Amino acid sequence: MPRPLRALINCSALQHNLAVIRKHVHKTRIMAVVKANAYGHGLLRTAQALNSVDGFAVLELEAAIQLREAGFNQSILLLEGFFSTDEIDVINQYRLSTVIHCQDQLSMLLAHKETGKPDIYLKINTGMNRLGFRPEEGISAQNQLKQWRPDANITLMTHFASADDSLETSQVNQQLGSFALLQANQENGTCQTMANSAAILRYPGTHADWVRPGILLYGASPIADKTGVELGLQPAMTLSSQVIAVQHLAPSDRLGYGGVFVADRPMRIGVVAAGYADGYPRHAPTGTPVLVNSQRTRLVGRVSMDMLTIDLSGMGEAGVGSPVTLWGEGLPVEEVARSAQTISYELLTALSPRVQTVSADL
Repeated sequence: MPRPLRALINCSALQHNLAVIRKHVHKTRIMAVVKANAYGHGLLRTAQALNSVDGFAVLELEAAIQLREAGFNQSILLLEGFFSTDEIDVINQYRLSTVIHCQDQLSMLLAHKETGKPDIYLKINTGMNRLGFRPEEGISAQNQLKQWRPDANITLMTHFASADDSLETSQVNQQLGSFALLQANQENGTCQTMANSAAILRYPGTHADWVRPGILLYGASPIADKTGVELGLQPAMTLSSQVIAVQHLAPSDRLGYGGVFVADRPMRIGVVAAGYADGYPRHAPTGTPVLVNSQRTRLVGRVSMDMLTIDLSGMGEAGVGSPVTLWGEGLPVEEVARSAQTISYELLTALSPRVQTVSADL
């Protein structure tokens, strides 16, 4: 028998979540963000489930090529653009769209002997201060692109730093104001893309021509005080395993590495086949929620590389072979992330390649 740990990917949930997004954005085009192996859900599997979207956004050129060679004809955007002149030829060959976010990239593109009709997303830094031209620089960059190729398709793009924070509306408004400086210099019909998952929900005025949902597609919430279930979403990934051993602790017995957990009463402990080498967070503390036989219990002691331990006290029927849900159906990944003082994005994308990933449907 194989190790019982697996990630079950519910493709119908992906489609359900896309339908929820469509209700928010109406006719705005949707670019599904499938970077990081579709947030751990599998690139091609996810793209197939979301095949009705208008485009896909990825990070690596290899992922974009994989999508194109698998037969996906939608727009495919490279979110960090290219890193060398050689990649421009590949972008043209595979009809990819590219972000241009700095003068170095722009210079490489302008110096390149372009043969196709470039599809460019000009990244504007409105306050995130990671990638992008400042608005006044963006006007110059756009003018250079238009002089180089008057027929170039140029979409203006920015990214919000705090659209997920209900207390930070002023920062979103400030970013919108900065973006408006560039918008005022545009010809009619210039495309724009601003909204990430949080902005899709909280700022309808940012939907523009394209929205770029990520975490929403996978059934988790971008809003700190909400779960995906509370937003009408369905978890697309359920990470599950089994109890593979049972230990009995007496009062004062210590458990696991460092003996940081000390039993205060007689306890039954279940050993579960899952650990930090599988992507479960090592820093998840005692008390992190877990489901056993669909009943809620808790993690106890330190997570180790290949195993973790849970409290089976008072769960008389639970034992070796009992199913364990680490997150997903019945246990929102946001709850686990909150206990581990991280975010659901990290848990989903940290899933190890050694975890068996299977499709529930489609």
